[in-house]
Amino acid sequence: MNKPFQKSKIPGHMAFVVRELIASSFDSNWHFHPEYQLFLVLEGRGTRFVGDNMKPFRENDLVFTGPNLPHLWRNDQEYFDKSQKLKTHGIVVYFSADFIGEGLLEKEEFEGLKHLLHRSVRGLEVDGETNRVIRPMMKRLLTLKGLESIIHLLRILQLMVVSRDCHPIVQAGYTNLNKASEEDRMSQVYDYVMEHFKEGIRLEDVATLTNMTVSSFSRYFKSRMNKSFSDFLSDVRISHACKLLHEERINISEVCYESGFNTLSNFNRQFKDRIGVTPMSYKKDFQQRFG
Repeated sequence: MNKPFQKSKIPGHMAFVVRELIASSFDSNWHFHPEYQLFLVLEGRGTRFVGDNMKPFRENDLVFTGPNLPHLWRNDQEYFDKSQKLKTHGIVVYFSADFIGEGLLEKEEFEGLKHLLHRSVRGLEVDGETNRVIRPMMKRLLTLKGLESIIHLLRILQLMVVSRDCHPIVQAGYTNLNKASEEDRMSQVYDYVMEHFKEGIRLEDVATLTNMTVSSFSRYFKSRMNKSFSDFLSDVRISHACKLLHEERINISEVCYESGFNTLSNFNRQFKDRIGVTPMSYKKDFQQRFG
């Protein structure tokens, strides 16, 4: 497997980097880096992994992550089928804590920004009105240069400072115990699970994939993801089920088996345990809100 592209490197002559990403799929490598990252999805769907959290993503997904918080926007499997001719489109911003100058964060005027950066260690999902306002500002940032670009980025961050639409993603107390040398190993696990979760996945097979014993892999995975591998696999299947339930023409039984569950009773139980409502209630609620 190829090493992840080092997105985190900001040229020494620049305060921050903004990039427009257009490709058949987003980078499928699980990774982390020392810079802050603001990422907006303009086109593309899949599953977002941030720290110990996973959630479906789609257009307008906007997330702010702090330094060394592991993340991955993994597109649905059809994005890797060239015959589908699907594409992704996003805007990403990288900056370091001293991008406005060393020591300024300690000044009284920057107290709000300092607090926002501190909150970002758990990752922040930006939704609501703040999301709607920031989206065109991110597009505008692509066109700006010099001091004007810095001022514009600060305006975006200021909106997040005062917003109530920025919600933490990972659990309180989450700590990244991963090492940079383990990025390939975890990427292999993510790739394997996302390609085979509809089938029966044995813990032995995943452990073999990572050249570890079953007991060693189980301890390793839980220490990194803050959950067992079986819970992680169930979360992946439930996340896929949620996406399928957004479709009007698919029934609950089809969703169950398409998501990798063997029995309808087990699917209903696990879905309610994780989502809080039955699959049918979830489907009806979604259709009422977005139908």
